[in-house]
Amino acid sequence: MDIYAHRGSSGTHPENTLAAFREAAHLPIAGVEFDIHLTKDGELVVIHDESIHRTSNGSGFVKDLTLAELKTYDFGSWFAPNFQDERIPTLQEVLECFSNTHHRLNIELKSDIFPYDGMIEKVVDIIEAMQLHRRVILSSFDHSAIQKVKQLAPHLETAALVMEVLVKPLDYMRTIPTDALHLFFPTALRPAIQEVLAENIAVRTFTVNEELYALALKNIGVQAIFTDYPEKMLTFLHAKS
Repeated sequence: MDIYAHRGSSGTHPENTLAAFREAAHLPIAGVEFDIHLTKDGELVVIHDESIHRTSNGSGFVKDLTLAELKTYDFGSWFAPNFQDERIPTLQEVLECFSNTHHRLNIELKSDIFPYDGMIEKVVDIIEAMQLHRRVILSSFDHSAIQKVKQLAPHLETAALVMEVLVKPLDYMRTIPTDALHLFFPTALRPAIQEVLAENIAVRTFTVNEELYALALKNIGVQAIFTDYPEKMLTFLHAKS
């Protein structure tokens, strides 16, 4: 079972910062996951929340701030003093961290609260410009965004993020359409997901930080887990294999 570092190595470093991504880039894991929003001046930045108050010393919504304004805030001290002055990274900066590694790059499009006009086109353009199309997965809770990705760039792998129990997951996936399911991990244990796994469709689960749950998911054939503690999970799963 593959391991993806959730928001970078976010259990040991401030989430979605270059420090967290540099740590993940050194690990022999399958991939990394991170989230993107669009700034007031149309720049792609890596951050989970729509607002910056939880993970910085600033406040306000990403959509209402320019990149230059966002770069003035400290995104590391909230986690630990030794990460003071970590700045919000751009998508380009994060992709460059992994430009010479083997890792797959799961980019979550965070358009499920605020629609970001032009975001998908910008993401596709940068992926193609950096020739990363074979290593990228574009996921979102905004399934209309996944639909649009498939219209613009059908060769890119996509994944529908889902918190709820799906009754007919295969039918729903074909309706979007999407290539993979990224599920809140308890829902992956439902019988309906066995139909998806039987079709050799990728099912990846979030956010798995407990070894007991990781083992249960591995045993049913889930392809990957997203975890805040990739190094810990790597050690555990190697011991169990």
